Amino acid sequence: MQVQRAVIAAIEFQPGVPLVQQIVDQLSRAITTGGLPHGAKLPPIRELSDLMNVGKSTVVDALDRLRAKGLVVSRQGSGHYVHRAATSLPGGTGPDLLPQDTLSVVRRALLLDNGALRPGCGFLPTSWLPADELLKAVRGTLRATSSRMGEYGVAGGYLPLRQVLRVKLATFGIEVPVDQIITTANTMQAIDLLMRLLIKPGDTVLLDDPCYFNMHANLALHGAKVITIARQSNGMDMDAFEKLIVDHKPVLYMTNSTLHNPTGHSFSPAQVYRLLELSHRHNFHILEDDLYADIQQRRTPRLAASGLDNVTYLSGFSKTLTANSRVSYAVLSPQLAARLVALKMACGGVTSELAEHITCTMLSDGSYAKHARRTVDRLYESNSRVAGWLEEAGCSMSSLPGEGLFIWTRLPEGLHAETLARQGLENNLVLAPGTLLSKAADASHFMRFNVAHSDTVQVRERFFRLLDTQGK
Repeated sequence: MQVQRAVIAAIEFQPGVPLVQQIVDQLSRAITTGGLPHGAKLPPIRELSDLMNVGKSTVVDALDRLRAKGLVVSRQGSGHYVHRAATSLPGGTGPDLLPQDTLSVVRRALLLDNGALRPGCGFLPTSWLPADELLKAVRGTLRATSSRMGEYGVAGGYLPLRQVLRVKLATFGIEVPVDQIITTANTMQAIDLLMRLLIKPGDTVLLDDPCYFNMHANLALHGAKVITIARQSNGMDMDAFEKLIVDHKPVLYMTNSTLHNPTGHSFSPAQVYRLLELSHRHNFHILEDDLYADIQQRRTPRLAASGLDNVTYLSGFSKTLTANSRVSYAVLSPQLAARLVALKMACGGVTSELAEHITCTMLSDGSYAKHARRTVDRLYESNSRVAGWLEEAGCSMSSLPGEGLFIWTRLPEGLHAETLARQGLENNLVLAPGTLLSKAADASHFMRFNVAHSDTVQVRERFFRLLDTQGK
């Protein structure tokens, strides 16, 4: 143990840095470089305290952190021992068993923060988020005496948040009691839970095309048969929609009612009326995904405003507030709301009251509304600039101008979206090829751009270079 004592006694402390952190850093280096060999027993806590001339509580804290890093193990009644097994592991983690096709690789890259430019992703840049307001809300939540840190969240969701949401929903013409507003961790969790309640294997579900790519993946897990209706910047052919309903008898239609991803279309009053009339006449349910509600400039009607007997409404804050705090909510009929609460409890889907409290604070103090207005203005400006350089690149717009998060664009003739996306990955440019969002025959000619992430010189120049490699 003399070697261990010598190494520990040689630790020198610098002013201005916490003692615990300095002990952890220096012992970590000694362990990883071999100065403290694997399996070596450390002196007792009292002796460590004397060797380093620090308090015993400081030593205990440092050992706890080293144990958390896997560099020290404790044995009951014996003491603490150096543990360096991790360094003997091979450099790799074994074969990559994840799918390696272009779309699967792109999907993973869209979520991976590795320094690449991500004009194809589906969320706001960090620089656009209300960081100061979020931090203030987090601090206020942690200080609040009403926070129940030692308790599970309420199955229906944090009541003050649901009360604020009730007021917010009323501005869209959706008047419901609090009991019919149920929070979820994110909209995809809500969709997954609702699929368990609304469909069974073999049922037919109707989707817009293009649509968010996870919709197809989730419905496949539930054994649904999927049919699609073409959705464009001016909407869809309602006669073709009715023919699909008559021919295939879907039990559910899933749609973005406003700022459709990726065309930016929002249903008009006439389209809302027709959809609701068809849903009642042919007895199918509508799942209205309104995730982009708070970045819409021009207010349009919601399907759920006419009642919740044939409609379930979903929305949330992952696209506007922060993708990391994924607070969402569903608005349902009384019977379906009760079933959803029971399902959340049965499958452990109770949501984080801490995240809901933070969101509630920002909704209540006005900081969220201010951020949303600022975001709408920035998106309008970015949309114009990005559309300009895309047209300069030879692309043509297939989405509504000026509003929302996305531009859906047709690539110049002769270009294949997946080929561009694969080459983009090699150049740290993560694109969203049309085939990621659409099953249409010509989807490979389209690409979706997130205007907030695309409004930079770096993205423009890298995309132009990518086109140059294709001979354009």
